[in-house]
Amino acid sequence: MTAPTYQYVDLPGASIVSTKALLTARENIKDTVAARAMMCIHGDAGFGKTLAVNTCLRELESEDGEEVCRVMFRARPTARAVRYELFDALGLPGEPPRHPSEFDRLLKTVLAERPRTFLVDEAQWLNGEAFEYFRYLWDEPATRIAIVFVGGAGAHTVLRREPMLSSRIFIWQRFIRLSRAEVLETVPLFHPVWEDASPADIRYADERAAHGNFRAWAQLTAHVRTGMERMDCPRPDRKLLRWAFSRLA
Repeated sequence: MTAPTYQYVDLPGASIVSTKALLTARENIKDTVAARAMMCIHGDAGFGKTLAVNTCLRELESEDGEEVCRVMFRARPTARAVRYELFDALGLPGEPPRHPSEFDRLLKTVLAERPRTFLVDEAQWLNGEAFEYFRYLWDEPATRIAIVFVGGAGAHTVLRREPMLSSRIFIWQRFIRLSRAEVLETVPLFHPVWEDASPADIRYADERAAHGNFRAWAQLTAHVRTGMERMDCPRPDRKLLRWAFSRLA
């Protein structure tokens, strides 16, 4: 992803659009952080979860001074792996403690110093041991943390398997694909190449290629932008769109 817009591809001119899902996420994240609680944002790939969450958390960082620590795991991490990832995310000096009990005391002491929010991305890769460790830290009365779990469609399922943690989730939010009406409203605001495109052509592009998936729209927009420059085309038409489709799987 490219900062500061967290787009999937490097797309000059792209804007973050305040979709219904993003506005809901902003409200949910603010409420979760204010309550020092935990929430889960989940949904299929490409629906804009990570972009929305990072956008909202960046606002909290710049406007409210919230300290946000971003962590991401792969391949069912152990509690030991979680400890080391948190050590790095917190920017702690020196070498990590060797013994788990000592490591736990250090983390709990640091997390009690001031409020923090953790963004845990790709949460579907976490197993019961890793989830339990996050619950262990959050349950500590002295710690002052909020946790935002973000993951693919499997994140909800994985979390629900851990009743001790899922019962503590303050807010659940599912991201879904853009509706036809949302596509027509959102896409012209997303990038200048679509500003003068006809609604019929935008619907055509969505039906044939993007299917309400924001990541697919970003990919398609990048190809359309290239095609407009190469073909000296003032706006997308069916010929240019079919050329762009040919580059997509």
